[in-house]
Amino acid sequence: MLRFQTIIYIFIAFQLTACKNDTSKENIEIKKTPFAIVIHGGAGTIKKEYISSEKEAAIRQKLQEALNTGYLVLENGGSSLDAVQKTINVMENSPLFNAGKGAVLNSDGKTEMDASIMDGNTLNAGAVAGVFNIKNPINAARLVMDSIKHVMLSGKGAETFAKKYNVQFEEDAYFFTERRWNSLQKIKAKHNEKTFNKAVYNLKTDFVDEHKYGTVGAVAIDKNGNIAAATSTGGLTNKKYNRIGDSPIIGAGTYANNKSCGISSTGTGEFFIRTLAAHEVSNQFLYKKLSLKKSIHDVIFNQIEPLGGDGGMIGIDKNANVAWDFNTAGMYRGYKKSTGENVIKIYKK
Repeated sequence: MLRFQTIIYIFIAFQLTACKNDTSKENIEIKKTPFAIVIHGGAGTIKKEYISSEKEAAIRQKLQEALNTGYLVLENGGSSLDAVQKTINVMENSPLFNAGKGAVLNSDGKTEMDASIMDGNTLNAGAVAGVFNIKNPINAARLVMDSIKHVMLSGKGAETFAKKYNVQFEEDAYFFTERRWNSLQKIKAKHNEKTFNKAVYNLKTDFVDEHKYGTVGAVAIDKNGNIAAATSTGGLTNKKYNRIGDSPIIGAGTYANNKSCGISSTGTGEFFIRTLAAHEVSNQFLYKKLSLKKSIHDVIFNQIEPLGGDGGMIGIDKNANVAWDFNTAGMYRGYKKSTGENVIKIYKK
């Protein structure tokens, strides 16, 4: 009997040790699950000689704040959707970027904004286009995704929907900045109705300060391997006729798919729309088996640029690899990874 009991005790001890080892192994795997976030604050004629040291420092500080905000969500086990939304909020609330508070002015002198967000796990998405006075358009886009069956709402309808769900609105004065007003006046002086034509309305011939696509974007992958992407913008200075660019268009300015990657775009939106740029990067990754870096490069330089477009894209693939590329002089960009890497860049090199 005593021998039998001893055998039982040994068996139980062995099982407890095995369970303990399995649990430890599971915990180690959870800790090693990679996560990351990458952001952009627009691309264009961004050269060191055009930006004061004070402004560069402010831009870098705000980019770091945005990265830290999203990274903290991921580090605490939050979703990639929450991470990109909160990250975009930081940039929308800053006058440094062409989104939210710092958005450019349309031909009527008002901020007319677009935004979109996509869940790579479910392929669900939400977007708003041509909205006024919404403090954080990305929040309205998230509500569209989460609350109704539609993907995109525009104009007055989108604003009515946002008010129904208590999205925060602000008066015109909140969005107004003297820098954006001065830019509008310069553009208007150069592009009036009498001189307007496609050759003249080429941003490559514009003033340096206007040749910046300050659209903001974020892509993240969380500890569960779910990818999300989001983009928010004020569009083009002096835009007319309720023009809508690529930022709120799923597959053009924003795309996310757990099977491939997440992408956010910035640039001459019409060309990103015509090439379905963000989705095309996913296609290159999935079907051509190119790396994320090569996929982005191919779309920008072999599809968008030959048409006359410029700009850039950021992305994260399903393996938490981060990549970006652009065919402009610079792009505000940065990433932060669970490996400890933290990078912020502005210029081409």
